[in-house]
Amino acid sequence: MMGEFLLYSDGILFGGIYDDRLLVKIVPTNSDFDMPEAIPYKGAKPMYLVEDVDNKPKLTKVTTATIKSLTK
Repeated sequence: MMGEFLLYSDGILFGGIYDDRLLVKIVPTNSDFDMPEAIPYKGAKPMYLVEDVDNKPKLTKVTTATIKSLTK
């Protein structure tokens, strides 16, 4: 996992960048975005792959929904 980046918001781990792919944790609030599942590294749990990272409005909605579910 060396060379990867973990993403936090207010101390909450919500995703990461793995092999040049943005992945977020799978939570109930982000299941409506129809994102494919991907494995960040061997032996890890699946996460959602955010494919269109240049779509800022969608990226904001996905990350906000993910973080919201993790802070409950």
